[in-house]
Amino acid sequence: MHYTLLQFIILLSVAFMLIMLAQKVKISYPIFLVIAGLGISYIPGIPAMSIDPEIIFLIFLPPLLYEAAWYTSWNDFWRWRRPISLLAFGLVIITSLAVAFLTSSMIPGFTLAMGFLLGGIVSPPDAIAATSVLKNITVPKRITTILEGESLVNDASSLIVLRFALAAVITGQFSFSDAATDFFLSTVMGIVIGLAVAHVMYLIHRFLPTTPSIDSALTLVSPYFMYLAAEQFHFSGVMAVVSGGLFLSYRSHEIFVDGQSRLQAVNVWATLAVILNALVFILIGLELPVIMAGLEGYSIWEATGYGLVISALVIVLRIAWIYPVAFIPRWLSKKVRQSEVHPGWKGPLIIGWAGMRGVVSLAAALSLPITTAANINFPHRNLIIFITFVVILVTLVFQGLTLPYIIRAINIYEIDPLVPDEQQEANIKLRLLNVSLSRLEDQYANEVEGIGLVKGLKNELEHSLGHTSRRLESMECEEIENAEMEVYNDVLRDIYRIQRQELHKIRKEKTFSDEVIRKQEMQIDLSDTKIPHARKK
Repeated sequence: MHYTLLQFIILLSVAFMLIMLAQKVKISYPIFLVIAGLGISYIPGIPAMSIDPEIIFLIFLPPLLYEAAWYTSWNDFWRWRRPISLLAFGLVIITSLAVAFLTSSMIPGFTLAMGFLLGGIVSPPDAIAATSVLKNITVPKRITTILEGESLVNDASSLIVLRFALAAVITGQFSFSDAATDFFLSTVMGIVIGLAVAHVMYLIHRFLPTTPSIDSALTLVSPYFMYLAAEQFHFSGVMAVVSGGLFLSYRSHEIFVDGQSRLQAVNVWATLAVILNALVFILIGLELPVIMAGLEGYSIWEATGYGLVISALVIVLRIAWIYPVAFIPRWLSKKVRQSEVHPGWKGPLIIGWAGMRGVVSLAAALSLPITTAANINFPHRNLIIFITFVVILVTLVFQGLTLPYIIRAINIYEIDPLVPDEQQEANIKLRLLNVSLSRLEDQYANEVEGIGLVKGLKNELEHSLGHTSRRLESMECEEIENAEMEVYNDVLRDIYRIQRQELHKIRKEKTFSDEVIRKQEMQIDLSDTKIPHARKK
């Protein structure tokens, strides 16, 4: 037990160091971790490590999906629901069918059912890989929204396809009508169960006397309740987590009634997401020797050739699918042409090239049973796992490393008429200040006149209102924004720096409590995040 714990701590520490190194060399950290894990696995004396697929599905998948759903804008998700659905459902099914026909004709002894099984495994792209590549690159918001929305749903559709194909391989029987009915039922009932559990968690947050720590803890157990409840009835646990996460995210303003609860939950989830993603991607690289050791009946070169052909197929198929999805609805519907901006050729190219596979594909492949219902070895199991790893490696490394260069080469820009984030924040602040002043004048007129503190609050709000109005005017004037706003931001940075230095002096004086000082530091940090900063070297 102590040795296993030590291995875990060392592996996690190495993963953190690699993430920092990846940020330094400006490479997406999932790509860096997979390559590093692959290299580490060949160091003499390193013990072979194997991933238990049940661990991936049960421990890693629910919180990662929940975290992604929590930070997904429901309004944006609904706005782009058509391309998201066509990618998450349509492309998954098309990819599964294409892989099925290709492999059944290319690989000796491979049936259509086994090909469909492999197609379901390699069809879903990995959200973390794509968003981490795009994180430090300026791309239109609609692209990241579509990629994130697709990744929320395509895991469910691919795993449902996998379930039906697996049943066909094991039993030798397959009914398309039964599969279609079960697919619809599994998806819908997964959503229903997820929303039901989410409503229960909402009521607990909303009406029971929780604390910030309890609120954070409840958000940690929520995805597991959703996932396990759906899987218990053989419905889609993935859709349960996604739907429940989107619902609770939409009602988060009612769940977290104070800033401390929200900040604590955000920090807890940010830390957890880094830990889970770091472990998962480095374990993918470390898994290769175990996969190769189980490859029997095929040479490495032969199996690698199959993997490369299938990798090329899924890459080309995604690009070929994305352009009809982008343009055909515009040709058929006048409403679409009026309500949506023209996608151009650049946006679909980025979405098409961002189809990197990851942990869900590997976990699905590893979850294949060793024997069938007839108690014979599962056909081509080791080959399927190896091909899956090749597809992950090719798409993650090749597409992941080339995607930033493609984005810079085509020079894509935002074509949606979006207001800059800083200007939106200033407009929101103006509305908040106006409603606060109106509340004081309507409900607390006597307190404003008779109590100095309340009168001071009104003066402070009025001063902030005037300051924010002038700041917004400067943003709307391009000449002033380029000159005065830059000076203004520099002054703010310097003020916050001096304030931190003063807090350091106060701490050394040992006159005030550390708790009070930390609260002041948090206030400075929160204010500091509102202005643009140069990235740390």
